[in-house]
Amino acid sequence: MTTAHPVQDLDVQPTPLALLLLGREADPKSERGVECPGDLPSPSDPDLVERARAAKEKLGDKVFVLGHHYQRDEVIQFADVTGDSFKLARDAAARPEAEYIVFCGVHFMAESADILTTEDQKVVLPDLAAGCSMADMATAEQVAECWDVLTEAGVAEQVVPVSYMNSSADIKAFTGRHGGTICTSSNAKRALEWAFEQGEPSAVKVLFLPDQHLGRNTAVRDMGMTLADCVLYNPHKPNGGLTAEELRDAKMILWRGHCSVHGRFSVDSVNDVRERIPGVNVLVHPECKHEVVAAADYVGSTEYIIKALEAAPAGSKWAIGTELNLVRRLANRFAAEDKEIVFLDKTVCFCSTMNRIDLPHLVWTLESLAEGNLVNRIEVDPETEKYAKLALERMLALP
Repeated sequence: MTTAHPVQDLDVQPTPLALLLLGREADPKSERGVECPGDLPSPSDPDLVERARAAKEKLGDKVFVLGHHYQRDEVIQFADVTGDSFKLARDAAARPEAEYIVFCGVHFMAESADILTTEDQKVVLPDLAAGCSMADMATAEQVAECWDVLTEAGVAEQVVPVSYMNSSADIKAFTGRHGGTICTSSNAKRALEWAFEQGEPSAVKVLFLPDQHLGRNTAVRDMGMTLADCVLYNPHKPNGGLTAEELRDAKMILWRGHCSVHGRFSVDSVNDVRERIPGVNVLVHPECKHEVVAAADYVGSTEYIIKALEAAPAGSKWAIGTELNLVRRLANRFAAEDKEIVFLDKTVCFCSTMNRIDLPHLVWTLESLAEGNLVNRIEVDPETEKYAKLALERMLALP
């Protein structure tokens, strides 16, 4: 819980939501904090790049900067490594000599890095307001209540939780306590196969958290299940909006969560780009809606998307359904190879929380660390870490 700043010169009492949006309050039911203490450099400061470079040079091997693929270019230029959330967490764990791990990503990613690194390493998030709307859609209290519903329906003993990497440490810990595993968008199929091997396959059910689309797409597209095998648990409805019979009949119990970026793409987006660019290849992330995935030519994780474009022949045309910063970076990277790469939708679609990590926040963070001031440290409590790490280790053990 962060401490709220006093609100002055207002004639009315601001609502909790208003304070949250202003960055002056914390949401106790959210996995993210939102207060960023200290004064940030002005975003118009022309010396920001040099200041970041100087602070990073002063820190030397004491700092290791991780940059998620969805970060803006001004931040990525200072990353020692780039990648998706799990790759970056593992990269951090592989650098035990680095005292500070500066994670240019979002809150759940920094939590995972803290879980996987040593006690001597300190994980820092440049802006504590860099959360994840998907991760926030499943709180510990809501998931505990869901488990009670499953217990009352008489199916809890048959349920194996599988949680997406894009979840809070609390949800990862819940997964570990209940015999489940974590998955990424790259290994979701293998994680589900493992889950169904934990009992009689015809009896086992999976509770998939928190992204309904990745769970549904993996089950139906990759594993041959039907849409009827999947039910949607809505934490905002009594009993999740499901009957005990529906829970007993289901193979996949999908949490009602989604990515606000990938959820924007539609079949109309796919049809429109095919009309505008004859011969285009449509490549989308599996966090997209099922109908979008069904209409696409290729589907895969962020790393899959990058590798597919690397291997694509010169002169090929691609419409990519994922975060805009990455799509722009790939378009610029492969332009010299005569590969036409466009954003799937006409509407600009940045990840708003990821974009809270900007150059002023990074400069403030690096300069603070260089001066010996530890800021914005992300720490997972030992009990949560124990069970979250157990779930992560189950994933690491998957063939």
